[in-house]
Amino acid sequence: MKRRKLRRRESERYRIIDFLADVTFFIPELLFLPIRLLIWMIRPLARLISDIF
Repeated sequence: MKRRKLRRRESERYRIIDFLADVTFFIPELLFLPIRLLIWMIRPLARLISDIF
């Protein structure tokens, strides 16, 4: 019984490998988010300007 509890506790811990995996997916998102926001803001303005002229 005690062994099962210990195995569960060890398997549920947040490990360094989990942290590194999260960081490798999170950093590119932080880098590309401002570029995406600019594109999302410029597209409607460009369409509005092209419809006016």
